[in-house]
Amino acid sequence: MSVIIKPIISEKRTADAEKFNRYGFVVERSATKSQIKKEVEDIYGVKVIRVNTLIQRGKDASRYTKAGMIEGQKPTIKKATVFLKAEDKIDFYSNI
Repeated sequence: MSVIIKPIISEKRTADAEKFNRYGFVVERSATKSQIKKEVEDIYGVKVIRVNTLIQRGKDASRYTKAGMIEGQKPTIKKATVFLKAEDKIDFYSNI
């Protein structure tokens, strides 16, 4: 089973990729740094220098509707920032 759920594609992550050659992924909560490194190298064919991870706590969410106020919580996710060698690049848009 894959530990990488999806890449994080945003303006900030795209700027980081262009300037510092680092990419972001949403990963399984139980994934270790070595598992993330191995899977990124296998899938994208690049050389990973290091991996930083963080667990983002799910925030409380509420909204007003005709039926009244609905309260809930967004899910807690784990993010990984992957640092690549200078000559390596990942193109997320190649298969669109």
